[in-house]
Amino acid sequence: MAAPLPGRCGFFVEKKKRFCKMIVGKGKTFCGEHAVMEEGTSSSSRRIVCPLDPKHTVSEDKLDKHLKKCNSREKPKPVYYVENINAGSADGDEMLQQVCLSERSRTQLQSLVDKLRTAATGLQCDVEDSVLSHPVLLEELNNPKNGDSAHKHLKQQSSILGHLEALGLLGRGRSFVEFGAGRGKLSHWIHEALKTSEHLKTSEHLKTSEHLKTCDELQLLLVERCSTRFKVDGKHQDAGVEFERLQVDIQHLDLRKVPQFKHKKLPLVGVGKHLCGAATDLALRCLLETPETRETEPAQKRLKPSEPVAEEHPGPGPGPGPVQGVAVALCCHHRCEWRHYVGQEFFLQRGLGAAEFSAFCRMSSWATCGIRPTNQDPPAEDLSNQRGDDEEHEPAEDTDAVNGFLSADERQQVGRLCKLLIDCGRLHFLQSKGFNGKLTRYVSSDVTLENVLLTAVPASTSVPTPVPTPVPTSVPS
Repeated sequence: MAAPLPGRCGFFVEKKKRFCKMIVGKGKTFCGEHAVMEEGTSSSSRRIVCPLDPKHTVSEDKLDKHLKKCNSREKPKPVYYVENINAGSADGDEMLQQVCLSERSRTQLQSLVDKLRTAATGLQCDVEDSVLSHPVLLEELNNPKNGDSAHKHLKQQSSILGHLEALGLLGRGRSFVEFGAGRGKLSHWIHEALKTSEHLKTSEHLKTSEHLKTCDELQLLLVERCSTRFKVDGKHQDAGVEFERLQVDIQHLDLRKVPQFKHKKLPLVGVGKHLCGAATDLALRCLLETPETRETEPAQKRLKPSEPVAEEHPGPGPGPGPVQGVAVALCCHHRCEWRHYVGQEFFLQRGLGAAEFSAFCRMSSWATCGIRPTNQDPPAEDLSNQRGDDEEHEPAEDTDAVNGFLSADERQQVGRLCKLLIDCGRLHFLQSKGFNGKLTRYVSSDVTLENVLLTAVPASTSVPTPVPTPVPTSVPS
């Protein structure tokens, strides 16, 4: 094991397989964060875990002062925060007892598999292969300085932009809402794509000042519940472009109260790259099922007969413009919840309920880990297949691994079928809202095992079938 760098902390970070790089004080071995490891540390300077956020520590004698300025302290709620507005009905959800797959008998597991296969019979929502790309990412894809992990994310972002363009959704005069934005890289590439001249061209007969004003407007709203490091937001200060971040859980986000939508009613496009588990359902509810704002208006003042009646000029209603489309890369079905799930009606029509849904969510993890022996740890590369940001997607519980039940290939097939059934419920929901939805494998499985993209446009919109664009041969595999 290599020694720590001179003047740097001597604590070995097991997760990163290296020593901490923080600078230490004179005569010290460890930095302030790892000072608890120092022998002979006085009780007055002993470091304890912050009660607001266990990810960092604080000196015990300075705890009161720290709690007043800790970034994890409770902050005033923004105007667009409405508790549980997108959560769905909680009826009966609290009474559902979660049962790990490892606690079920072989008979119970086989019964679940039989129900799954029966429910999946005749499904009209096959997943098509369509790997697209967008030229705005070509330079970065060919940049040799980018490692394997970076290339995987770039390929996914390139394909998502390709699908947005094929659906006619990639253009100005829109509000793009990126759910689960993280560092905001997807919004970054959407913005970069729309800076090119071809997206600013306007036909001669349409070149009026009002038309140009509408076409050139662009809003990019990034929704993320956590405070994120290394954000790309600051790189976008172009005139006429709003690049804003909303730090709120999607579960509590009311788009109708977002200040950026107060005066502009641009069409909405919802996007997301690996929107984890129930977050996909919360985002769909947020876009398509947020109830109308009902505010009690004061009674009109009674006028005298001699007073003229003021002429009414009804203005635009509150909230954003109509939803023009959705493009969300799905993942982590094992983290879905029945209360938030938008396809409850789809499941109930097939004689399935919350108990079966919970079991299928757990079994969906077999699609990405069924190819491994159950006693083998996942390779370190798995996490990079999903997102390279600081927030990592939680793997399925080890208690959902079942020894001796089905072969690895059979478990993988069952896991994929569980994912398909859950996603078909989402398509059913979109159809009930007047949208044509589609599931597409937008990248190959060697880029990420979570390679399904959910897209949707209003049923009245006629969209040509996207033709796969071959990836340039110069792009590293």
